[in-house]
Amino acid sequence: MKCPVCKETNLVLSERQGIEIDYCPDCRGVWLDRGELDKIIEKSAASVAAAAAVATVAPTREERYDRHDESRKPYKRRKSFLEELFD
Repeated sequence: MKCPVCKETNLVLSERQGIEIDYCPDCRGVWLDRGELDKIIEKSAASVAAAAAVATVAPTREERYDRHDESRKPYKRRKSFLEELFD
């Protein structure tokens, strides 16, 4: 299938976490088939719910990083589902 924007470039099919995504390597446009956006939203909602459950038990910022101890590094934020999907 040709890219609707570029008109000449063929779309490339990529599968990420069970969802097939068509994208244009030239303009980097992304096209989804019917139902794929719903799958992305469902997976995103599930990952947000899981993160919220972990956040209730997560240590406070002061517990994660003691300013007096220079050897410890700050807490690293985990990538969201959408960041992993479109990187």
